[in-house]
Amino acid sequence: MARAGWRKPETHTRLPDLVSAGLLAQVFPPGVVDGVIAECGRTEQRNRSLPARTMAYFAMGLALHSEGSYLDVLSLMTDGLAWAGAADEPVGLPSKSAIFQARERLGAEPVKALFDQVARPLAKPDTPGSWLAGRRLVAIDGTTLDVADTVANDEFFGRPGVSKGERSAFPQARLVALAECGTHAIFDAELGPYGTSELALSKVLVDRLEPGMVLLADRGFTGIALWKQASGTGADLIWRAKNNVTPRHLETLDDGSWLGELRANNARLKTEHVVVRVVDYEIDDGRTEGALGPFRLFTTILDPAEATAVDLATAYAQRWEIESVFDELKTHQRGPKTVLRSKSPELVQQEIWGHLCCHFAIRTLMPAAAPDAAVDPDRVSFVAALRITRRSLSQARGFSPSGL
Repeated sequence: MARAGWRKPETHTRLPDLVSAGLLAQVFPPGVVDGVIAECGRTEQRNRSLPARTMAYFAMGLALHSEGSYLDVLSLMTDGLAWAGAADEPVGLPSKSAIFQARERLGAEPVKALFDQVARPLAKPDTPGSWLAGRRLVAIDGTTLDVADTVANDEFFGRPGVSKGERSAFPQARLVALAECGTHAIFDAELGPYGTSELALSKVLVDRLEPGMVLLADRGFTGIALWKQASGTGADLIWRAKNNVTPRHLETLDDGSWLGELRANNARLKTEHVVVRVVDYEIDDGRTEGALGPFRLFTTILDPAEATAVDLATAYAQRWEIESVFDELKTHQRGPKTVLRSKSPELVQQEIWGHLCCHFAIRTLMPAAAPDAAVDPDRVSFVAALRITRRSLSQARGFSPSGL
């Protein structure tokens, strides 16, 4: 849900060629991959030319080379990661049908589990744009992804309706993610059909928040129940309020913010209430005539001594970074207007989790590159990092996914 007038941030810094051979194997080590495969019950009972470990890396390779054919991607991964074995002896590539069957044997669960186990926030205490009063800034938002137009995908994912009774061109999967604002690292996510709302998926995600985090959310994430669920994790919240939501005034604070009481509109929940701090403000961006806004924020940080109204408004501006995260994922990594290739719901989900794993692997490079470039990690060029990663994989040697 991008705000009106949102523009992609300009980036001028190019990531130095820091990517060593086998980035994916470094971020997702073979031992971790094998452990996840075993936990998911996908360990092979007999030797295969395309074992489960190979296909886990192949799922990420599809994300790196989203426009390549199955055989092209496998060839690149074979050359790059030395899938022929320790001796580096060349082998014949399997058929497209064999690759497809190996993907089906693996399924989506191990790739999701791999992401769940490895993905994490990356900011260090001195990473710019990552903290508010010692708390880690994270954002939640959702997007959709076009998937292949097959009967199975249409039945499982559904598609948005359009005017005059026509259907949209492709079924769509819905993705809701938690991303760290200062590094653009997606560290948790949930997938669902198009008909599953962002709010429904967010109810699963917010339980994974932790004390020491501040969750930033836009006006699409509302309701006392969700607020209490998220704040019950120990995390703090800064959410933009809808214009028609006005708490009962309790107290005006020295910095101009005020405390208010929110009550549920739902008759079943009308006894539910929470005390929030309210920050009302406008923005003069110097580009438009008049101020932008008004904006109204609700937060669990009630004491201005911890964070002033200006601090809170400044921190909330970091929420827009998740829009850049989705742009990285959908435009640069997947490719503009590119439809996910998988023709079954299970493999669509495998493909999406492969994209998330790949994005996280690339994002691990940014905190290392940013200090040398004297910029925030979220301003280091994702496009350059993606290009370097693709080139490095095709030149990597000495890694055998089928070996021990």
